[in-house]
Amino acid sequence: MQQSPHSPQSQSVSASAIESAAQLSNLQQTYAVIPRVRPNTPLLDSIDAPSDLKTFTTTQLITLADELRLFLLYSAGQSGGHFGANLGVVELTIALHYLLDTPQDQIVWDVGHQAYAHKVLTGRREQLGSIRSKDGLTAFPERAESVYDTFGVGHSSTSISAGLGMSLALRYQGCAQTVACIIGDGAMTGGMAFEAMNDAVQQDADLLVILNDNDMSISCSIGGFSRHLATLWESGYQVDISETGEPVLCHRPDMQGFDRRKRHKEMRDVPQLEDNLFKAIGFTYFGPFDGHNIPELLRVLSLAKRVSGPVLVHIYTTKGKGFAPAELDPVGYHAISKLPVEDDETKPKVADTSVAKAPKNKPALKYSQVFGQFLCDKAAEDDKLLAITPAMEEGSGMIDFARHFPARFFDVAIAEQHAVTLAAGMATQGVKPIVAIYSTFLQRGYDQLIHDVALQNLDVTFAIDRAGLVGEDGATHAGVFDFAFLRCVPNMVIAAPKDENECYHLLNTCYDYEGCTAVRYPRGVGTGAVIEQPAQIYKIGEAVVESVLGSNDAPKKLALLVFGTMMTTAQHAAEAIVNGDTESEYQVHVVNMRWVKPLDTNLLEALLAKGITHIATLEEHVITGGAGSAVNEYLLNESAAFKRTRPVIYNMGIPDRFIAHGSQAQQLADCGLSVDGVSKQLRQLLS
Repeated sequence: MQQSPHSPQSQSVSASAIESAAQLSNLQQTYAVIPRVRPNTPLLDSIDAPSDLKTFTTTQLITLADELRLFLLYSAGQSGGHFGANLGVVELTIALHYLLDTPQDQIVWDVGHQAYAHKVLTGRREQLGSIRSKDGLTAFPERAESVYDTFGVGHSSTSISAGLGMSLALRYQGCAQTVACIIGDGAMTGGMAFEAMNDAVQQDADLLVILNDNDMSISCSIGGFSRHLATLWESGYQVDISETGEPVLCHRPDMQGFDRRKRHKEMRDVPQLEDNLFKAIGFTYFGPFDGHNIPELLRVLSLAKRVSGPVLVHIYTTKGKGFAPAELDPVGYHAISKLPVEDDETKPKVADTSVAKAPKNKPALKYSQVFGQFLCDKAAEDDKLLAITPAMEEGSGMIDFARHFPARFFDVAIAEQHAVTLAAGMATQGVKPIVAIYSTFLQRGYDQLIHDVALQNLDVTFAIDRAGLVGEDGATHAGVFDFAFLRCVPNMVIAAPKDENECYHLLNTCYDYEGCTAVRYPRGVGTGAVIEQPAQIYKIGEAVVESVLGSNDAPKKLALLVFGTMMTTAQHAAEAIVNGDTESEYQVHVVNMRWVKPLDTNLLEALLAKGITHIATLEEHVITGGAGSAVNEYLLNESAAFKRTRPVIYNMGIPDRFIAHGSQAQQLADCGLSVDGVSKQLRQLLS
């Protein structure tokens, strides 16, 4: 790795400095309670930019780690957000910004769950409490937010590709800057990471990859790669770095007295570190090292960044490090909500009519829970059902299914492309696979959906979670493009349920259908609708008129065509329009379209025959190419009645821009999709 010409000589860490600080390496504090009051952090408060770290002693850096971790605990309590991963990389973040000369040197984070400490050390300390809030800091690194955020992220397994691109561009321009990519063991299961590593070796690029191995992505890391990392760690050996940069095999100091056979019964006694996967690819491999030992990190990274060619430093960390509850439950503390206000019970509650709320005394299910309930119910009666997820067992509501039907549950790690084609292969053998996947992540498996599933018209059901706007996670995780990229694919059937009950029965309907289908539902809780039993099978392509408001004699008649869970908003908006007009000028037909593909064209023709003068479509999806566009295409190209009567048509949805983070209610209001926003748009249409 070429040394950056900007890096100060003072950052060359001497062996004597390391030795003098070695006794302090385990002094980091462990906390049990999230503080409600801003903690005293004098060292942290003195840092306005990474350059302020350069004068710190190793002892001060260790103290700084305590302060930074405590500050992150406090901030997470105030704003919520990603939690465990951030606590786990405190020491690594400090070491990187101490050794590198950012922003000239490039630090590339993968996924971005772990970048809060990075934000604090790069001038955003006092803004951290605004993270994930409207007009506040983003939940992930974003180039527009800071010059220290070198690459925008949100999806996993991208850092090595992006970092390699930076390294090659810098080399072409004759710049000798360090590029360091931080990637977790979970993200390393994504095939894109291996594609990038293969190319880095081919290009002989100067690239420093730091593998942060905490044996825990969002779910538990699984598969052969995870076992390989465990073998490297449990061997009791490490590949250390000599002062000349050469690999040296030695015993790892933290493994004294460790009985490897108790931890891994099948592991060989002979260490295989010199034949590990990374070296086989062509990387120079060092590790594994303790990622919480600041003196050790400083020594290792200061040597590793001087080694030329592609280098991988393997460190092991503890997710949730320093907060005892998170260390015990890293999955539960992957992300947290902000602490409740202590006197919440005494404060008056303000009604929020911008989004649908559950009726009182009826606990509403999350849509992921509805899917999980359907999976278990259907699997109990049909042994052909198999379920696949790309590392989203908990988020997709599949925990109970995995426990009750382990032989029929397949977590393929962060490999969306593989998940889709795996399902296609299963479907050729007479079983009925269901792929549970977030809308934003299905984008990564799009070619496989077209080529491997739809082209062959295979019997695969896609349960698409987190569709629509997702609130604080922002634009990187919004599922607002799926109608557009699905409905243009031949053989696809696409359902959009209005509530939890309809979601359950549409899942059953699409599962029963022999072909490729998708059921698209949002994040969070529904309206409190009770799931009726037994499971029903709806007629595919048949919409439902939910209500007709206003007089048949009204001169203006509106057909409000609703796709998905905007139905409650549509009903309230329609009532506001009709009830607000004392002369009964308007009649509104509120239609639950239920299916994006195929459309209920028979119903559209029936509405036109009733003298509809205005048509409006409503969806929580981008307007461009969305379900409303499908209505437009039919009416303009195929409907003789539309060409004869020429009603006014208008589409409501998400505008042609990425929607910034904030609460879901704020995002909907920003798009004109709150009750008030929809009412206003409809009044303008009818006027």
